[in-house]
Amino acid sequence: MKINEQQIIDALKTVFDPDIPVNVYDLGLIYNIDIKDDNLVNITMTLTNPNCPVADDLLKQVREAVQQLEAVCKVDVRLVFDPPWTKDNMSDAAMLELGLL
Repeated sequence: MKINEQQIIDALKTVFDPDIPVNVYDLGLIYNIDIKDDNLVNITMTLTNPNCPVADDLLKQVREAVQQLEAVCKVDVRLVFDPPWTKDNMSDAAMLELGLL
């Protein structure tokens, strides 16, 4: 069974930033999703703040949410800070939710 990007996005939308009531995908924290032929999923993400006190927990939640998908064999999450996150990364839905639109 082959996993697709939309399934991964749906799983990522179940993980919420603890300080902002928006999921990590719509918040724009996910920079890249790469699915290998063997259903190994590589995710590149960032944080709203490099000094986030719950960074480890958030990475773990992202990994676990995607790992729960039946076809996924392994999830690697890579944390980057370049380019830095800005509110311009957020989806329109996130901006609306936060009253920024």
